[in-house]
Amino acid sequence: MSLVKKLSARLQNHPKRVVFPEGHDPRILQAARQFATRKLGVPIVLGEKAQIEEIARANDIRLDGMKIVEPAKSDDYAALHKLLKGLPRFKKYDDATIDTMSKNSNYYATLMLATGRADAMVAGATIASANTLRPIFQIIPLQKGFKTASSMMVVSTENPDLGINGDLFLADCGVIPEPTEEQLAEIAMTTAILVSHLTLETPRVAMLSYTSKSAGATFASVMKMKSATALAHEKARQGGFDIDIDGELQVDAALRPEVAKVKGISSSVAGKANVLIFPDLSSGNIASKMLQITSNVNCFGQILTGLTKPVAEISRGATVNDIFGTSVIVAAQAVDRRFLSPDAE
Repeated sequence: MSLVKKLSARLQNHPKRVVFPEGHDPRILQAARQFATRKLGVPIVLGEKAQIEEIARANDIRLDGMKIVEPAKSDDYAALHKLLKGLPRFKKYDDATIDTMSKNSNYYATLMLATGRADAMVAGATIASANTLRPIFQIIPLQKGFKTASSMMVVSTENPDLGINGDLFLADCGVIPEPTEEQLAEIAMTTAILVSHLTLETPRVAMLSYTSKSAGATFASVMKMKSATALAHEKARQGGFDIDIDGELQVDAALRPEVAKVKGISSSVAGKANVLIFPDLSSGNIASKMLQITSNVNCFGQILTGLTKPVAEISRGATVNDIFGTSVIVAAQAVDRRFLSPDAE
């Protein structure tokens, strides 16, 4: 059973509220409809109510079970406006700018998430990544002990021999262009921690490169992954995290046991990896986009990692299925780990 199906079953017993700032997009409304129909929680869609209702009618989408919020007309507007104005990094802005930000659906949705008015957030269907991420990184704090926010793509291959029951977790595919060794180590850690939460399995993290355990390779990119692997090991040890980490590994040696064997690599990760950490954003983004276009897999995300709240920044090319699956994942991220176990039923 895929991760999304498993998490959907858990959410029916522990429903969550997911806020969608782009309520005027038919794909968002269709995904929200699925979320509500399957009794996974309450979708909160932001935008002008009359426009949303018109779009829903035109696309034959029922709105029952959803909550429609117009930021500027909401009962919470004054409180969230005051909160935004009081945040240290926003004190430099004048009242007119704060007012404009408060009425912006992305800022308003982020404030709802930050204050517990929503449990998770899915944004990015209609605007560029930078504009989606800006309010999130400005308002949502980082997890304690970490300095890096990044992103994770969930790839559901339906091949039980890969990853965790066919699911692979790729990072970073959407945030940091040229991560340092320290950032790569933190990306590995925050991704693995989230994977552990969602799957209840031990993350097996492969730090990827174009070589595998090459003693003679001195290129900067290879040395960076070697160093990042060592740092990630140390962070896992210090934090007491149950995470297996190995690198540097080529992707075939990370995923195929026979390749790892031929290359003489024996570890708890080689040939059995379920978390893949890319050396830079170019390789991660290219790999994830190519998978979506050329293979019969489902891709969900980007799920932002390293933050204290569950947020996803989806692609403008996302399908309804992509958006629904991503919504399930971030909603489940908001569920206490104890309640994600089948034994908790």
